[in-house]
Amino acid sequence: MQTTFGTGQATGESTDLAFTDPLTGLGNHRRFFDKVDRLISDRADDPAPFTVGILDLDGFKPINDLFGHKAGDEILIQVAMRLRASMDSHSTVCRIGADEYAFLYPMVFSEEAAAEKSRTLIEILSAPHDVGERTARLSASVGCSMFYSGDETTEILVSKAETALYHAKRSGRGRVVVYSREMEEAAKRVTRIEQALRRAVSAGEVEPHFQPIVDLRTRRIIGFETLARWTDGDLGSVPATVFIPIAEERGIIGPLSQLVLRKAAEAARSWPKDLFLSFNLSPSQLVDQNTGLHILAILDRTGFDPRRLEIE
Repeated sequence: MQTTFGTGQATGESTDLAFTDPLTGLGNHRRFFDKVDRLISDRADDPAPFTVGILDLDGFKPINDLFGHKAGDEILIQVAMRLRASMDSHSTVCRIGADEYAFLYPMVFSEEAAAEKSRTLIEILSAPHDVGERTARLSASVGCSMFYSGDETTEILVSKAETALYHAKRSGRGRVVVYSREMEEAAKRVTRIEQALRRAVSAGEVEPHFQPIVDLRTRRIIGFETLARWTDGDLGSVPATVFIPIAEERGIIGPLSQLVLRKAAEAARSWPKDLFLSFNLSPSQLVDQNTGLHILAILDRTGFDPRRLEIE
């Protein structure tokens, strides 16, 4: 007969690992959903409000690219430590994404209190973070949702918090937004635009338009700035002020820029040689080490003189 010892402890440890983020030691996505599920169950008979929030670090990728992934991991650990230290005995914080943390405030009952608590978290993270002999400063955006009735599930609450977070990030760095129904409609429209834009980029349907650049002294046209223009069959004409931020947020900006630059360079090839072409890049492209290679490949393919291209 064979006897096995310690299986209960081993099972408990494996369960803990399954619910723990290995980098920061915080709970992970599964832990957070489990906590919210349990709270909803506890309040089934008397659904007192509580707050769910998602905090996203603003501009973390450029910091990661600048300092390196090891330093980036160290910053994520420091963020986790600060957030954990800010929680009271009732509250929970977990790491649910690369640079996203979720928090649960069982004793925060109003939108005003949720927003105030969230602003405190942003303030806590704004102090410098040590990166070896250097320091980095971070800001964060927060989206919150409120539990009001037993009809709401954890998935619904998190989805609403993500929608609020999206609106917070679109309105600038370091913002807090608490979910409202109007946001959901706006988020659905953004998703429709994103899907249509992906199809348009793949089909080559975004076009360059050119705005003259004039020398104020001589009043001569010395070049043209490239402007992206897009008209969709269903959505109609979509302003660049709408689709460019969506492209940046949803990771489409690289393919979009390459398409527009290729078309612009092909058109500018036939211009008089003394006119230059101006082209704007997003901040994320400026820190992407592959951007230069993509531009050189497009210039080589189109035969456009690199000396006539001005990047902004």
